[in-house]
Amino acid sequence: MDFKDLANFLHEVGTLKRMIRNSYQTLGSGGETIAEHIFRCTIIAYCLAKIEKANEEKTIKMCLLHDICEARTGDLNFIHARYVRAFEAEARKDQGEKIPIGKEMRKLLDEFEEEKSKEAILAKDADVLEQLLQEKEHYETGNDQALLWMEYSFSRLKSKSAKGIGKAVMAGSVKDWWWELQDKPAIKDGKPKFYGKKVKG
Repeated sequence: MDFKDLANFLHEVGTLKRMIRNSYQTLGSGGETIAEHIFRCTIIAYCLAKIEKANEEKTIKMCLLHDICEARTGDLNFIHARYVRAFEAEARKDQGEKIPIGKEMRKLLDEFEEEKSKEAILAKDADVLEQLLQEKEHYETGNDQALLWMEYSFSRLKSKSAKGIGKAVMAGSVKDWWWELQDKPAIKDGKPKFYGKKVKG
């Protein structure tokens, strides 16, 4: 094996840390890189696979790899996709041609696109849930249009667990996780100590 080919692939993957997702053109606020999206998407996939008793490794791998080809094709939002075709299958084939995970990568991503297996459905749900979480975050910072996108994203969820998480996201607040910590004691010097004071009213 030529390690130079693998080094080139790893440099290519690194470009995803600098490539902004184009969904923000229509969402109207903020921005995140493709790599940032992949990170939380993969964590969500792990959780969904665990809950649904699916193959965790396969589900995680699908999400870890699902947007890799965008290093070559770019990220097309739904408006771009109406007028421009991304040759994703060709990009995946070329990307994987000289690396040790290439064959498995193509097989997993074909399965992901077909969305027939339990793992593929969960991986797709993880992708959508990550978008829904982003939309909720933008909605709570003043982007009223994000609510429309949240409703659309929620309608795309398929698994019972993903819908449950989606409902919790829509009903809750992005601040809930840290507000709730204020009412729980931290342990200091072997004794519980409360930090902060929850604002009421």
